[in-house]
Amino acid sequence: MSRVRPVPGGRAVEVEPERVEGWIARFAGRHGAIETRIEDDVVLITAADGATATFRTRGGTSMEEVIENLTAPRRIGLVLVRLGGHSVGVAFGGKVEVSATDRKQVHGRIRAGGWSQQRFARRREGQARVALQAAADDVVRVLVPRLAQLDGVVLGGDWQALDVLRNDRRLTGVFSKAEDRVLDVPEPRRAVLDEAAERARCVEIVIQDTRATGSGSGRMDTGEGA
Repeated sequence: MSRVRPVPGGRAVEVEPERVEGWIARFAGRHGAIETRIEDDVVLITAADGATATFRTRGGTSMEEVIENLTAPRRIGLVLVRLGGHSVGVAFGGKVEVSATDRKQVHGRIRAGGWSQQRFARRREGQARVALQAAADDVVRVLVPRLAQLDGVVLGGDWQALDVLRNDRRLTGVFSKAEDRVLDVPEPRRAVLDEAAERARCVEIVIQDTRATGSGSGRMDTGEGA
């Protein structure tokens, strides 16, 4: 089942690489004749009814080459971080090869009340610092020595936590290979990492269709017809 999330002006759906060609055919079936353009590393599909679908390629000047490159196995670094927990790994063909997962206690609420509240906030800040340091250390240990082998890096979790890691100079090379998307994941555990490895293979297609997103329709059309 495809995952769908809202994006400015439309929505994005994750599609397995081997299903992209069929997805495009179903999109055309729903929206009418399509025009396809390949510009740099982006495919833009425009349908007769005005709906559009765009996705990034991994090279190729024709749709045959684009699909071939999308379906080629890739070795991907995974960095999933939420405050208090992280899971880091390397996946090939959607399967995790090596990983590290850890969880640190970080209190989630600030109690009301003067000095007690301030002490609690300082304690929470210290716990968060320790947790994010542990996450950064695992990224250094698992991904940095393997950077040359990675075709890309996919991030997941909390934006603020990821930004803290992004500012760690040891991880500059890791984040330079990171894709723009950030996977929405629950508290990182090994099972969550396994799922993220499968999702990292997927192509994110952004759909803009006023018929489906306007006030006249409450259904979110992913282009995935039966």
